[in-house]
Order: sequence, then C-alpha cells, then structure tokens
Amino acid sequence: MYFEVSGVQVSPAIPFLVAFVASFLSSMGGLSGAFLLLPFQVSVLGFTSPAVSPTNLVYNIVAIPSGVYRYIKEGRMAWMLTGIIIAGTIPGVFMGAILRIKYLPDPKRFKFFVGCVLLYIGFRLVHNLIQGKNEKSIKNTDDRLNQAYKKGIRTVTFSLAKSTYRFLDEDYAFNTMGLFLLTFVVGIVGGVYGIGGGAIIAPFLVTFYRLPVYTIAGAALLGTLVTSIAGVFFYTIIAPYYADTGLAVSPDWMLGILLGAGGFVGMYCGARLQKFMPERLIKVILASLILFISIRYILIIFKF
Repeated sequence: MYFEVSGVQVSPAIPFLVAFVASFLSSMGGLSGAFLLLPFQVSVLGFTSPAVSPTNLVYNIVAIPSGVYRYIKEGRMAWMLTGIIIAGTIPGVFMGAILRIKYLPDPKRFKFFVGCVLLYIGFRLVHNLIQGKNEKSIKNTDDRLNQAYKKGIRTVTFSLAKSTYRFLDEDYAFNTMGLFLLTFVVGIVGGVYGIGGGAIIAPFLVTFYRLPVYTIAGAALLGTLVTSIAGVFFYTIIAPYYADTGLAVSPDWMLGILLGAGGFVGMYCGARLQKFMPERLIKVILASLILFISIRYILIIFKF
C-alpha cells in the first residue's frame, strides 16, 4: 500500500501490528505509544519530513479514546491533574509546531537533546526501582484497588501553590505551578515531534512528584489526546503558508489512521489489564520503553 503524503510503501498489516504492540505496553504506564512509533516511521518507514509529527498526533487521536474510556469508566481519572496537564501543554504544542517547521526541518540535533532528557528520566526510574525510593507503597490487591476505583480519584485541595487528591485513602500533593510550567515545556517537545507529551509527563509525575502510576495513567493519556487534537489542527492550518518551501507539513491521514487503529485496540487492552498488573512491573515496562526510545534518539544522529 502506498501512502502519498509520506511517500511510504508498506503492507498495512505492519503499521497496524507495530502500533498495537507499542500501545498495549505503553498505555499501562499512561503513555500513548507515539514516542515509540516516531522512530519506527523515521528509521523503518523512511518518513522524515515535518509531516511525520502531525501524523504521529493523528495516531494519538485515533488510538487514545479507547484507553481513556476504560480509565473514565473504571473511576481511574484524576480530573484535576488532567486539567493542569492540558492547560500547560496546549500553548506549548503550538510553539513546538512552529519550531518544528521553521527551525527544525532536520530533526537530528533536537532528537539528540530529547534522547538525553529521556535517558535521564529512564535512569531515574531505574534508580528508584533499585533503591526502593519510589512513591508511597501501594499494596496491589484486586479487592483494594477495585474498592478505590469505585470511590474514584477525588480532589482534596486546589490552588496555584499546591494541589492534592485522594486515592486509596491516602493524599497525594504536588506543586501546581511547577507542574504547569513542566507541562508547557513538555508541550513544546510534543509539538515538535508529535509524541503528545505523555512519554515525558508520566515519568516526571512518577519520579519527581511521586504520584502513583495507577492515578496518573488516565490523566497523561487524556492530556495527550487533547493536545494532539490541538497540534493536528495547528499543523493543518499553517501548512499552506509553507507550501512554497516544498516541505510536507500536513499529516498523512491514511498512515496516521492505520497506526491509530492498531493503537486503539492495543490501548483498550492495555488499559483494561493495567489494574491487574503489579505496580512495580508497570514501572519496569515504563523504564524499559523510555530507555529504548532515548537510545534510539541519541544514536539516530549518527545514522543520517
């Protein structure tokens, strides 16, 4: 099958299956899987134009709703946390789109920078796993988690200085403005490379803010969904202004939808099974995925 915008020719089954596996594993840690699919499109499919960024965001739009649905239905959505993530990332993703097209048509150097950031986050996760200095311990029993989800994740306090929510009869607090500024920076990175931001936000929420992975997964996914919609919209409306440059800016909708279809199925399965998996195992998976993509980003600068 030939995809006109990206110039990619590949069997439709390959993008679908790759997206399914990536989203299944990553969704359990609050990630959409887009951060794995970007190097797949660049290195395997040979899709290197700026259009790869909004195409990756199209994947998010198609794939994420299934996972978000499961988290909302089962009471696993921290709405206050989600609102802060969205408020910070949306203006960031607009700025990131401009930087991607105007200043970074060649993604090598900025990918190297992103790879270094993700490498640090990945090693931080590994360090916490080894040292046992991760967030407050949660005894993962089906009965206890099911009871907690029935109660939902409840907001306790909200202010510009500090916000708190309750889960499993314990309160978890974070600096509101600090998180807002973090998500703004993450939005810029997400806008440039089309990863939505979940791949960066989730590890920060787990390692620096020490929030339980069970409570941040839905918020990270929903935040990524909303900012992806905004990002695709922005790339689409500015594409005509760069038509004379010869750069492909608008998303490859067919490829993005195909990837998204695989992600839709994989993310639903991952979100459904997340509560049955030990929290430590989810962190190991999350750290492995982060380290994998960071190494790919760093090495890619030597391949082109």
